[in-house]
Amino acid sequence: MDYKIIDFKIRGDERGSLVAIDGNQDIPFDIKRVYYVFGTNKDVVRGKHAHKNLEQIIICTSGACDFILDDGKKRETIHLDKPNKGLYIANSIWREFTNFSSDCVVMVLASQKYDEADYIKDYQQFLSEVNK
Repeated sequence: MDYKIIDFKIRGDERGSLVAIDGNQDIPFDIKRVYYVFGTNKDVVRGKHAHKNLEQIIICTSGACDFILDDGKKRETIHLDKPNKGLYIANSIWREFTNFSSDCVVMVLASQKYDEADYIKDYQQFLSEVNK
């Protein structure tokens, strides 16, 4: 499955901590879009899609949640709970996220701007495409 956890360097001093992320340096792509998700109830399932041509870094900047990744052959759950850890996900991986803590904020760095045509929102269609 084409994902990995990226450790970002924490900088800071007695005043607090800072993580800086440079596209094409700290992550494997140029950042074209940033968005974040917050205020989500614990048992809600978000995502439920795959992308055809998009790379993402997902960072839980506050709180915690679980990402369920599926490549059409196996499913894995990744627990995110540290603001200096990024989950890199490449194309053709079905993703869902759930089990949100009340203070969860998830920030996503994307390699492309929003494009509805890049989404695969039907799980059976996803399975057909990845198992060709």
